[in-house]
This record gives sequence, structure tokens and C-alpha cells, in this order.
Amino acid sequence: MKRQFVLFLVAIQFLTRLPVPRLDRFEEDWLSRSARYFPVVGVLVGSITVGVWWLSSACFAPAVAAGLMIAASLIVTGALHEDGFADVCDGFGGAATRDGVLAIMKDSRIGAYGAIGIAVMLGLKWTVLASMPRSALALTVISASMVSRWCTTGLIWRLPYVRADADAKSKPLANSLSTGNWLLSGVLGAVALVPAAWMASPSPTLPVLRALTLALAFASASTILAASYFKSRIGGYTGDCLGATQQLAELSFLLTALAAFTAVR
Repeated sequence: MKRQFVLFLVAIQFLTRLPVPRLDRFEEDWLSRSARYFPVVGVLVGSITVGVWWLSSACFAPAVAAGLMIAASLIVTGALHEDGFADVCDGFGGAATRDGVLAIMKDSRIGAYGAIGIAVMLGLKWTVLASMPRSALALTVISASMVSRWCTTGLIWRLPYVRADADAKSKPLANSLSTGNWLLSGVLGAVALVPAAWMASPSPTLPVLRALTLALAFASASTILAASYFKSRIGGYTGDCLGATQQLAELSFLLTALAAFTAVR
């Protein structure tokens, strides 16, 4: 049990800027094994951002509360996933060859494709969250945060890691996730989601549950498409691809949920 708690702390340390107890030692395979807790960290991040929304919505209009919620997410995660998404936009948009894509993504500077991509991504998120029904927003955001991080584990499970650089940030994740651990990550995320979901929405209606189920399907579809694209262009994934996948899955989840809520009004 202590070992699993350590792996959970490693997952928090990797995916967020949240303070965690100092570890006495670190083993190379801990990061790859901690991937099973990525969805649980998603529940944690989603719960924190929803808390910010709940407090700010008491004082501000929905658009301002939505903006503060996004800002909270960026602070908690250190914009880790958004940085990956911007790098993917630059790399895949600015190069035609595999080596060219990898070289551009390794460059820490942001280019035109990355700037445009992240502006569109954040703008869409802000618009969707500001338009989300208040009664369903908390549950939807926490669910999207969990599901999108589970989607990233799907890439680790199915695709090879393509960087050979020893200093690559995601190199320790290169050991592929077993099918059992991938399924376990989903189960752990779902278990963690139950109490958070109950606090966010003690009595969700059937239309809300249907909307979230549909959103899960579209988030999964976006991940499959992204994985296929990464496989065809560079032969696998990098850490930036994981960040981009999380962002695409989260946005797909939120957009689908909003569309479903709008349809049943």
C-alpha cells in the first residue's frame, strides 16, 4: 500500500505543480508505473478548478468565473499539457518529415502554429465553460479532467515512445503500459470520480448522465484519431503528444457535453 501511495505522489509530481512530500529515493521505473494514477490526478485537478469556479461564480459573471477556472488549471498543472499541445501544433504544422517534426517539437520556443493553436484551444474552452449549464458544469469538468488523462495512458499503452534522447522529460514513460495497468488506470479514475462527482452533483439527472456517456465516446474517438495520426507521422508518441492528446480529449468531452445539454433544453 505504501508503494502505491508513493506512485500516486510521483504521478502528482509529474502532472502538476502541487507540493508533495519529498521522496527519500527515486527508482527509474516509478514514473511509468505511476501512469495508472494519471486519471486519479485528473480528478484532483478537476476538483481544484471546480472549487475555484464555485467561489468565483458567487462574485462574478459566468464568463469571468470560467476564465478564472482555466487560469487555476494552468497554475495547478504548470500548463504542462498546453505546452505539449503548442509544440505539437508547431512540429506537425511546420515540418513534413519525421525528423523535422521531432526537431521542432524539441525547440522550447513557440512558433506561429503553436501560438494560434493554443489561442484557439483556450478560447474554445473558455467559451464552452462560460456557456455550460451551471447545474452540470462541476460534474462535467471533473469528468473531463479524469477522462482526458486516462486517454493519455492509451497512447502509452498502444504506441512506442519515439525519442532516443536520454534527457527527454517523458523518457521514463517509454516502458509501455500493460493492458492490465491501462484498464486499472480507468478503474482507479472511475473510483476516484465517484465521491468527487457526488459532491459536485449529488443527484445527476438521466440526461446529464447520457450527455457524459456521449462525451466519453467522443473523447475516446479523438484519442484514437490522434494516436493514428501520430503513428503515421512519427511512428509513435512523445511527451508533447501526450499533452496534445489530453487537451484534445478534454475539449472533445466538453464540446460534446455542451452540445448534448443544449439539445435537451
